[in-house]
Amino acid sequence: MSENPAQKQSVERLPDQRSSMITDELNKVLAMLKGACPEDAIISFDFDGRLHVHIDVRNFEDLLKVEGLLPVLGGGIFRDVTRGDTPHHPFHHRLSAIVDR
Repeated sequence: MSENPAQKQSVERLPDQRSSMITDELNKVLAMLKGACPEDAIISFDFDGRLHVHIDVRNFEDLLKVEGLLPVLGGGIFRDVTRGDTPHHPFHHRLSAIVDR
């Protein structure tokens, strides 16, 4: 079967390699947080023009420990640390912070 020119022109090449710079940076931040948080902590991020991290822990003692570590972790990349409610997890405690990275 011979290819006609229209079929040949409609084939798109896939990019050689996708940039994963943002994903790599978020994974570094996540690894740093996992090392400082209790094993069962739930860590999530959201972005609304600024990157926020949310850390949900079960015990109030763990909340206090993580709350004390966040401002100095990573050379001070976490700021405006606040306590809040945990959606859908009534027995957890939440810390949120802005990530300056």
